[in-house]
Amino acid sequence: MHPTLASLDWNFAGATALMLIVRLAYALVSLALALAVLKWIDHRLLQKLDLEEEIRKGNVAAAIVASAALLFVALLIGMALQ
Repeated sequence: MHPTLASLDWNFAGATALMLIVRLAYALVSLALALAVLKWIDHRLLQKLDLEEEIRKGNVAAAIVASAALLFVALLIGMALQ
């Protein structure tokens, strides 16, 4: 194999690995932020309702509220990064 092609392959592999690490870190930070916002909504805005307990009891409406909050946070994070 030509020497420049071999180094080009390693450069590409290194760049791909770096982008994978960056995207995984972004995903973990986004997930942590989304869960923190969901906890904040649960404790501040819904003081008389415990979302986790209601979801455990099978309350579908509480699950929909939690899902909508997570979707809203995901949209905000996505728009902020563009």
